[in-house]
Amino acid sequence: MNIVPMTLAEANSFVERHHRHHGRVQGHKFSIGLAVGDQIVGVAIIGRPVARHMDDGATLEVTRCCTDGVRNGCSMLYGAAWRAAKALGYRRLITYVLASEPGASLRGSGWKLVGVRGGGSWNCPSRPRVETPNQGQKHLWEASV
Repeated sequence: MNIVPMTLAEANSFVERHHRHHGRVQGHKFSIGLAVGDQIVGVAIIGRPVARHMDDGATLEVTRCCTDGVRNGCSMLYGAAWRAAKALGYRRLITYVLASEPGASLRGSGWKLVGVRGGGSWNCPSRPRVETPNQGQKHLWEASV
């Protein structure tokens, strides 16, 4: 398996076909793919943190990590995303996963569990949002220098 560069359109297309509970993202700083030969078997999309208070200029967020089920694919993508972010000068990379997800890929690539975060709807009268089924609590993970 090899890490390869990806455009956002290519990564979003893979996410729409394979991700269990999320769709495409609006933007990114960079995206990477995981290839076996000429076939893409996984992608990671990395962008600015969704939470405004995390957007400090030194932090990025893995907003999507998705594979077709290839063994160790997520671990390879998380590890490569952190190496790339560090090479670009970022000091921290974060991601949120559902509380029901064990986080083995993150642990396997050296990330640390920060704790449980949030949950609930982001919908409010001043900024209406579409309700999603992923409103439960999340686990925040990080890789940092």
